[in-house]
Amino acid sequence: MGKIEWAMWANEQALAAGLILLTGGIVGVAGLFRGWQFAAYAIAAGVFVCLLEYPRSRKAKGTGVERKGQYCFTVCVKAFGPLTRNYYIRAFLHAALCVPAGFMLATVLGCVCLAIASLIYLSAAIHGEHWEPILPKKKQVMRPAPSIKNPPQNPPPRPPPEMRRKNVDYMDDASYDNPMTVIESK
Repeated sequence: MGKIEWAMWANEQALAAGLILLTGGIVGVAGLFRGWQFAAYAIAAGVFVCLLEYPRSRKAKGTGVERKGQYCFTVCVKAFGPLTRNYYIRAFLHAALCVPAGFMLATVLGCVCLAIASLIYLSAAIHGEHWEPILPKKKQVMRPAPSIKNPPQNPPPRPPPEMRRKNVDYMDDASYDNPMTVIESK
């Protein structure tokens, strides 16, 4: 079995947690619930987490599928250097961001999801993983294959006409010759 890449799971969990936190914050502010200030905080924290977690990391094998429009976010996250590449820092940052969101019912689910993402990031950091950006590949110029010079000039070989299968329509001729002799027993 292959090695589990915890960071990929943590990234998806944290992005979902950011969206849930944002949604819960919007509900809390729009409903003017008691402690709506925590909901306003949850909106800001949810946006921050979504912006931080939107760019995916490259896998350990060097592969990875980037999200649509990820490049501009990748440049921003990459600019902060070790603050965003180190998963210990991300784990403690997410743990700190989720605490104030736990004081309001509308944002508790986002708080729990972000706490789980923090634990997964901590596991990724313990296993020695770190964030690597997925940079776009250089476009390769398509050149024709050098082995094919000209298309073939002769047709493919065919058997002689007497050896070719004849197209027999069995519906026109219902009877046919049996190659085995049939002996009737008395």
